[in-house]
Amino acid sequence: MAVITPPVTTTVVSSGAFWRLKGFPLIPVLILLFIAFVAVFADFLAPHDPQIGSLARRFKPPFWMEGGSLVYPLGTDHVGRDVLSRLIFGARVSMVVGITAVLVAGGIGTLLGILSGYLGGWADQVVMRVTDTWLALPALTFAIFLAAIVGPSELNIILILGLVYWTRYARVIRGEVLSLKQREFVRLAVVAGCSKSLIMRRHILPNVINSAIVLATLMLGVVIVTEASLSFLGVGVPPPKPAWGLMMADGKKGLMVGYWWLTVFPGICIMLMVLSANLLGDWLRVKLDPQLRQL
Repeated sequence: MAVITPPVTTTVVSSGAFWRLKGFPLIPVLILLFIAFVAVFADFLAPHDPQIGSLARRFKPPFWMEGGSLVYPLGTDHVGRDVLSRLIFGARVSMVVGITAVLVAGGIGTLLGILSGYLGGWADQVVMRVTDTWLALPALTFAIFLAAIVGPSELNIILILGLVYWTRYARVIRGEVLSLKQREFVRLAVVAGCSKSLIMRRHILPNVINSAIVLATLMLGVVIVTEASLSFLGVGVPPPKPAWGLMMADGKKGLMVGYWWLTVFPGICIMLMVLSANLLGDWLRVKLDPQLRQL
């Protein structure tokens, strides 16, 4: 049985030229790489145990303020835990939860999008009606509802976020597949006798990977904000494990009495990670979209 090789629309550049591409978001990428480095080597970089504190050193300010010390460069929280150490380990929580949840959502959504777009008929109707129903629910409210049912834990939050956000992938991928299955190389594969599963695996999937990657980078920021919101509301990563959203929740009472560092520093970390991921996603969307590359 003859197999027709589809024209995969990818952009290939050398590693040296990659960094010199026009508009490449160098600073956002460096920020993401730095956060990833901190997350991987948190055990070696953190100066103190992030879960153990002492009431004798509670509410110490950052080192540049009166009463601060370089022993605790960014101060301590309400139970004397080092803020810097908790930020470092919080980067690991955000990276693990964010990337894993994006992979789970992307895997589910891409699979259902390909099946829906290529098979059509009742399969398309079922998947799209479920997708429409899912999209009608407010994402954060739905995530809070699921978290309240299954209980707060890191694994549960990953599964919940994957279940909440797969619909974004399904809609985008289905639209691409509807266009691809009318292309000549897919029609030739059908004439050559290729099975539907083979066509979807070898002819459709490689041509929608670009869109899935771009959507994943854009969804990373959304997932991180949702995880931080769940932790802030007490249904995310359970204490005393450090998470940036949980740190903001712990420090909100001290914000009005001058302990601003308890909420400002984790807020800055969330902002930098989400903004960097969004800027990288926008750049990839332009570079990997053949229509936008021609502009």
